[in-house]
Amino acid sequence: MSTVTKREWGSGPAGEPVDLFTLRNGHGTEASITNYGGRLVSLKTADRQGRFEDIVLGFNDLSGYLQKNPFFGALVGRYANRIANARFQLDGKTYELARNNGQNAIHGGFKGFDKVVWRATERADQGAVELRYFSRDGEEGYPGNLQVEVTYTLTEANELRLDYSAMTDAPTVVNLTNHSYFDLTGQAAGKILDHVVTIHSDRFTPVNAKLIPTGELKPVSGTPFDFRQPTPIGLRINEPDEQLRLAIGYDHNFVLDGKPGAPSPAARVTEPVKGRVLEVLTTQPGVQFYTGNHLDGSARGKGGVAYGFRFGFCLETQHFPDSPNHPEFPSTELRPGEEFRQTTIFRFSTQA
Repeated sequence: MSTVTKREWGSGPAGEPVDLFTLRNGHGTEASITNYGGRLVSLKTADRQGRFEDIVLGFNDLSGYLQKNPFFGALVGRYANRIANARFQLDGKTYELARNNGQNAIHGGFKGFDKVVWRATERADQGAVELRYFSRDGEEGYPGNLQVEVTYTLTEANELRLDYSAMTDAPTVVNLTNHSYFDLTGQAAGKILDHVVTIHSDRFTPVNAKLIPTGELKPVSGTPFDFRQPTPIGLRINEPDEQLRLAIGYDHNFVLDGKPGAPSPAARVTEPVKGRVLEVLTTQPGVQFYTGNHLDGSARGKGGVAYGFRFGFCLETQHFPDSPNHPEFPSTELRPGEEFRQTTIFRFSTQA
């Protein structure tokens, strides 16, 4: 039977109380979530020997998250990923956004959903914590008052399930994701290049020098982006490929093969040393595969470990980057009377 415990974890930037919620199931799997940024702080799963270790990068206490960091474990919004030139048009009106990635907008702006205190409610009977945030009209340049709800649930099937919903009172754009960095060997183990990845995608969205999609949906066949069969991350990451050069590795959106509706398989990752397996299922049309290319040792995480180059990977289920400026991409528009809904499941197991 899953349990939920809560403890005080400090104060937010404006003195708001911040808590840490720990979900634990009957198998010993454990997920800790803070209502500051809706962040997944730790995730303890068993290896093939039954030993539990934390497999997500982050910090021991709240102070680390209050400092500048690369979105460790965060809920990201109002628009995850990049929007070119920090502007888009909707219904004939141009909206100017916060420029926090050169001339572009990324991950919601200077104060995105990762830097706010969410209102949290424990759902002990469900092994869940429900987070709510009210994003006001004009916040970081986005139109419409947006009510957002994200529920983390830890199931007896060793699944961490994230259910997202949002409603608006004016036309807007929405793209929400979780930005956890994984290392299935254990969060302080080093580079993740030996992890073996499968991504259920036959196309990806190439980018320009600013990592903005060009609009092309390029077949992965014959490229280092072909993960349709299990492939070690490090096998082709250093090949002389222009897309890999631009991103210093993998930092690209993959077009998923799943159909709308119930969560479909997006990716599978296995780790050969400890035997952990991560499966990702989602209702989203894309997943951003990122290999920690900008981790440089400046972030000292749990246990004082300096997180270096490629010490973690992300699988950020999402709509495509810069979709508001690409009408040919799946739409991220949300209008009054509609509800944004998406579900992502991280499923954990082991292999011999």
